[in-house]
Amino acid sequence: MEISKKEKPKKGFWSLFEQSEIPLIVYLAVFVGVILTWTLRVYNPDLSLNLFSELLGAAFTLFVIDVLLVRSRTKRWKIVREHIDYLIARDVNRIRDGVANRAFSFDPNIESGLALEEQLIQIRDQRNSFLTHLEKQEQEEVISQINKKGLFSEEGYDYFQEKSEDIWNLLNMKYSEYMEPGLVSNLMELHTHLKDICGHIRQFQKADKFPEDRDYYYSIAIRGGGVSLKKILVILNDLKENGYSIAPSLSELEKKPLMN
Repeated sequence: MEISKKEKPKKGFWSLFEQSEIPLIVYLAVFVGVILTWTLRVYNPDLSLNLFSELLGAAFTLFVIDVLLVRSRTKRWKIVREHIDYLIARDVNRIRDGVANRAFSFDPNIESGLALEEQLIQIRDQRNSFLTHLEKQEQEEVISQINKKGLFSEEGYDYFQEKSEDIWNLLNMKYSEYMEPGLVSNLMELHTHLKDICGHIRQFQKADKFPEDRDYYYSIAIRGGGVSLKKILVILNDLKENGYSIAPSLSELEKKPLMN
């Protein structure tokens, strides 16, 4: 699922209703009630006027309280959003690095003689090209390039388990309800597929317990791992394209974030 590029909060009258803590149906019910009480003035002017005043006052009070709540929430979100975006981008970058190296044995060509910052930029550019190329390949091609020894190991299980927990923590942190739905959906899918990788690793390891069925467990684990990795690649590249990938080591060295 595609996500928007960190759009600024919408401004305007209708944006207040979109961000409202009070359901729109409540405002509609009050509005209809105001119209009905106004039409009753023909039969009972005093009662109609009293009800009309009460409903109008209630509507105004609801609107003022709601506006204050929306403004307060928007203000809090503006304060924490930059750091939350950084946390997401940092974790996504680490997962991109782990997938490239642990699952596919990514081996960059590092030019000697370059400054450290330039070497890091070079590595990130090569990794970006590597992961983008993998995403475009057919499923069987992706499976054939899996580093089976590195991925289907106890270290591989621990790594992907840890990263799935990192993403889960992002989804459950305070203010996560303010994130864009597309971003939340991508993070949830990423968490699911990272957990699936852990399941495929355990399937692979069953071959040691049941040697007579070794070929079956190897085959189902490798194929399942390939499917999950392909989906992870799509999500990681989508997140990167939308600005969610930055190396912690460069965050203070570079004014312009490196989105690879």
